[in-house]
Amino acid sequence: MEFISQELDEYVCSHTENEPEILNQLNRETHINVLRPRMLSGHFQGRVLSMLSHMIQPKNVLEIGTYTGYSALCFAEGLAENGKITTIDKNEELEDLVNEYVEKAGCKDQIHCIIGDALGIIPTIHEEFDLVFIDADKGNYVNYYNLIIDKVVSGGYIIVDNVLWSGKVIQEVAKDDIDTQTLIELNNLVHQDERVQEVLLPIRDGLMLIRKK
Repeated sequence: MEFISQELDEYVCSHTENEPEILNQLNRETHINVLRPRMLSGHFQGRVLSMLSHMIQPKNVLEIGTYTGYSALCFAEGLAENGKITTIDKNEELEDLVNEYVEKAGCKDQIHCIIGDALGIIPTIHEEFDLVFIDADKGNYVNYYNLIIDKVVSGGYIIVDNVLWSGKVIQEVAKDDIDTQTLIELNNLVHQDERVQEVLLPIRDGLMLIRKK
């Protein structure tokens, strides 16, 4: 589902900062060689993530769902001095590609990639984060939120991708559509959570921007 016309989308992208060359290369390689390239944040959303990172200037970032590393590199652009990003993904087949572009971008000291199940890994991380990005398997979004909310510092941010899910969140949901059911549950959970304030941005497939009070 497209939320704005293709012509308007092209206009928006043409009046948004160009993606850095290294990200342009990763964008192309992902679309050529990797399954489901739509999962990539891409030019426009990537610039949004970069802008948010520059505004927040996080010292410690947790990313749940690395894919090919595009969004992690966007967040790295706005890191505070000596800041770091921990990014988790269960797809070991993409590990070499991610590491290649992290090194090409000169970010190997800032980005730490972990391969494995985030549900098992997150409880073992005894750190606090000022920015968390959730962009992994949708059926576990509520679990991820509950796992990380106490690890986010007061005044810190959580960004959640795909919260509109091609508009399915406002349609009748099939009983076996766990992903859509979970996204609806998450959106309601966050809206009712008095520990945070949130705004749902209709960017691409929906970005929920959450600030912990």
